[in-house]
Amino acid sequence: MPAQQVLKACACLVDCRDRLLVFFHPGDAGMQLPKGTVEPGESPEDAVRRELLEESGIVYDGELVPLGTLDRERETDIQRGQRKHSQLWHLFLMRTQAQLPERFEHTATGSPEEHGLVFRFSWLAPDAPLDGFTAPYVRVIDKVRAALAR
Repeated sequence: MPAQQVLKACACLVDCRDRLLVFFHPGDAGMQLPKGTVEPGESPEDAVRRELLEESGIVYDGELVPLGTLDRERETDIQRGQRKHSQLWHLFLMRTQAQLPERFEHTATGSPEEHGLVFRFSWLAPDAPLDGFTAPYVRVIDKVRAALAR
């Protein structure tokens, strides 16, 4: 029986200089955007705000601009008896005028897999290369950049 699609919410937080908030994930050894699972009974809009808070410590109560969705087939840990599963990422552009640090660290809360991990945040310039990002994040960043160019 095929597994159900896992719903995710991805925070695309940009500052007044159109730089995108990104972080280094020590567990995955790569660059990412704040993202996580939509909990049962939770809307993607509520999930994206919660995930941003859990992963970065940032409270965002501004406008959410939907950027569509992204389908992703994800390989999971075969040793734990898991296989491929489908994810549907809900992408939201979030604009902040808050003065946030150029670089900062935050200890993740929430999910058991990430609780206690220290994420190192920085801002990705609109023309910066996308080294260190996996293909799904490159697709998301391309969508953000296209939306900002409009």
